[in-house]
Amino acid sequence: MKSVNFLLAFVLLALASSLASAYDPSPLQDFCVAVNDTNTAIFVNGKICKDPTLATPDDFTFSGLNIPTDTNNFLRFNSNLVTVDQFPGLNTLGVAIARVDYAPGGVNPPHIHPRGTELLLVVQGTIFAGFVDANNTLFSKILYPGDLIVFPLAMNHFQVNIGKTDGLAFASFNSQNPGVITLANTLFGTNPPIDPYALARALQLDVNVVKELQAKFRSSN
Repeated sequence: MKSVNFLLAFVLLALASSLASAYDPSPLQDFCVAVNDTNTAIFVNGKICKDPTLATPDDFTFSGLNIPTDTNNFLRFNSNLVTVDQFPGLNTLGVAIARVDYAPGGVNPPHIHPRGTELLLVVQGTIFAGFVDANNTLFSKILYPGDLIVFPLAMNHFQVNIGKTDGLAFASFNSQNPGVITLANTLFGTNPPIDPYALARALQLDVNVVKELQAKFRSSN
């Protein structure tokens, strides 16, 4: 009987170990529709690797984050996100970086990164930043040069330059392609548009206000 129990325990342990190690990799794209025809298929979760014997130092360096982005827009904010698409050496390494510029009053509107946690370092300015968790609790704080804030994976977050001078921050991500979904765009700037009556009911707005917002966001997109 003891030998039977030992064998059963061994089988269960082996099964648990195999399940623990056989998880799916985190996706690096918005979706992946299955196809049977390889002629219409694409490479998933990254890019095809270069022959390592052909790699050069240029593959592992990137220049340009010293250049301010143009904040002359409605939000008075802009960013330069460097992912594997701009920096091939990041492929398979699970990191990305962005320069974030804010004019006085500039707003990085509520958004999420579906595939990456963000660590934001304030270099210049006075930045009010925060995120909202799954319980709708807001975690926010005023940040000064040298301060850090982390936005957990897929949490809705934002930043506002509440100072009187330009703001600058650098954001790092634990994904080579963290993605970005700006919430206002996903509500009002979709193509085709979401039923305005559904949005009006969900947001408790007049339907004409929703239609006006949809017109604004579709034209800006």
